[in-house]
Amino acid sequence: MTNLRDKWKIMNRNNRLTLFFLALPFVIFVFAFSYVPLFGWIYGFFDYKPGFSLAQMDFVGLKNFVKLATDWKDLSRVMRNTLVMSFLGILTSPLPMIFAILLNEIRRPIFKKVVQTTTTLPYFISWIIVFSLSFAIFSNDGMLANLHNLLGLSGTYATVLGNNEAVWGLQWGLGTWKGLGWSAILYIAAISGIDTELYEAAKVDGANRFQTILHVTMPGLVPTYFVLLLLSISSMLSNGFDQYFVFFNPLVADRIEVLDYYIYKVGILINDYSYSTVLGMLKTVVSVTLLFFANTLSKRVRGESII
Repeated sequence: MTNLRDKWKIMNRNNRLTLFFLALPFVIFVFAFSYVPLFGWIYGFFDYKPGFSLAQMDFVGLKNFVKLATDWKDLSRVMRNTLVMSFLGILTSPLPMIFAILLNEIRRPIFKKVVQTTTTLPYFISWIIVFSLSFAIFSNDGMLANLHNLLGLSGTYATVLGNNEAVWGLQWGLGTWKGLGWSAILYIAAISGIDTELYEAAKVDGANRFQTILHVTMPGLVPTYFVLLLLSISSMLSNGFDQYFVFFNPLVADRIEVLDYYIYKVGILINDYSYSTVLGMLKTVVSVTLLFFANTLSKRVRGESII
């Protein structure tokens, strides 16, 4: 009996060591790319210039933080664009769940695989390619302009790529098209985890397909939806950079310039590295605050924590 206990302890110890070494590369990766860069925050307190050591830089204290107030006019415009794009994404966040439910209801396996593959592929297309396709379709010399001239329609064709009023809708539409299939994968996995006995019980009770979706599938997806929704709330200031960088032009600059692009512009184009560091700090602090707010909201609404 003692030998069995000793062997069990040794096996548990070996399993723990194996799991530790399996997780170690990922821990190192997260530490290197998520925590080590935090030491760069010190540049926000100096008048940093590239090519010189930090010891040669002038210490300016909170000067760059005070600049947030003096630069509030531009910053408020950037924050407006950032929050509008984030709110559009949050308001339409049920779309991947609805798409996953509809995809799950397809009874022909081959057609189901074709739909899932074709809707997932856009996620792996770079934004440069997406812009090239959009330019070929929507530009003044693109497909729609040529079709407009071919049909002899009245009026002058106006490209949507330069329409300041339509830029938010266009960017939301492209982002939704690109990420819908990929986002639905999580919900498809969640549907496969729903107990099949619940579906059988619903059929026995006489529920049709719509009633089964309403009373079995959707309640099974609600926890996954809430977790993804709360994570989206916590990352409202992170709209991404690539999409807005490639579609940026002077005609829509007022509405397409989000916080990530603004930080790039200040740091790389204007060469104000210290102030761009402060903007990055602001983004991080607000994102962490939103994360804890979302976690508190989850505790009160669902009784569960996501942290």
